[in-house]
Amino acid sequence: MSSGRRDSPFGVDATQPVVVRIAGRVSPADVPRLCEELAVRLIHGDATEVICDVGELTHADLAAVNALARLQLTARRQGCRIRLRDARPELRALLDLVGFGEAVA
Repeated sequence: MSSGRRDSPFGVDATQPVVVRIAGRVSPADVPRLCEELAVRLIHGDATEVICDVGELTHADLAAVNALARLQLTARRQGCRIRLRDARPELRALLDLVGFGEAVA
């Protein structure tokens, strides 16, 4: 019986979360590239969780919310959940305002 965990030959746990770092300001043009990069990483791995490190995000605006929403959809299509790391209060407040706060716990 399999434990659902597959280790690489190098001793790296392949089920570790995928980490996506979002820094600076997100523009609408960045979203397709971010989603494509995440999809490729998820297809070629066994991760069940995506961590979006937003500690260096400089503008908490609707473009950032859109990016996080689209990344969430991309992750869910691969059976993963998404979690934020180092989200500033203004980003959390904006996510709550648009009803997306619970989706990216």
